[in-house]
Amino acid sequence: MLKRKRLFSMMLPLLTASIILAACGTNSSTTTTTSTTDSTSNTEEVKKLVAGSESAFAPFNYMDDKGNVVGIDVDILNAMGEEVGFETEVRAVGWEPIFPQVKNGEIDLGASGITITDERKETFDFTEPYYEATQLLVVKEDSPITSAEDVKDKKISVQINSTGHMAAKDLVGETNPNILGYESVPIAIQEVLNGTTDAAIGDNAVVFEYIKNNPEAKLKTIEDDSFEKEYYGFMVKKGNEELLKLLNEGLQKIKENGKLAEITGQELE
Repeated sequence: MLKRKRLFSMMLPLLTASIILAACGTNSSTTTTTSTTDSTSNTEEVKKLVAGSESAFAPFNYMDDKGNVVGIDVDILNAMGEEVGFETEVRAVGWEPIFPQVKNGEIDLGASGITITDERKETFDFTEPYYEATQLLVVKEDSPITSAEDVKDKKISVQINSTGHMAAKDLVGETNPNILGYESVPIAIQEVLNGTTDAAIGDNAVVFEYIKNNPEAKLKTIEDDSFEKEYYGFMVKKGNEELLKLLNEGLQKIKENGKLAEITGQELE
């Protein structure tokens, strides 16, 4: 009996320590980001979204001095998130990788001035439009080219698999070897300056931003009726109705309160 009492007295400190550690362990679960809704203990969960973009599509996406993706797309997402309760991490993944990464679920959405097209809608879902764009021709100042008709026997540089690329195919043929695809619109424009191509085709806002940032570049732009109006939307995985609803709700709110027009500089109906 005495031995049992001694044994119990030796084990008691160990049992007590185990109980204390177990009690501490109950509070070690993963936490989610929350935002306090009032001065009480009530909190509201903030959804964290990961968006993919390219980093050479100013003014919609570009890198700041600290290596962060900034621009119109980022500002729109942040404004939407403030209205409906989500935060967005925007990653510079490159133009072409955006599409498979959204499809495979590696990222939640594509946010890179992505034009809504019937072909893309076969594979992805899009929000309502947030920006109206069109394509422009870019040529040297002394170029004899004055219209889209004039480039049909010329070399054209485009951003690969963009709507500028599609426009070039419509102009000169699907498999025309005179169409040269590059990683970004700025590179496509640079090829005009280098003399590699006679003209570039790119989204109007991006072309104007390039010219503004490169005032020494002797370039001119040409509008043409053959280029139809385009509309940008945020792109999500096909069938992701919950995310699409959240994004559209945020987009609608910033349309109504005027924040979208303030960010983009244009009014959408």
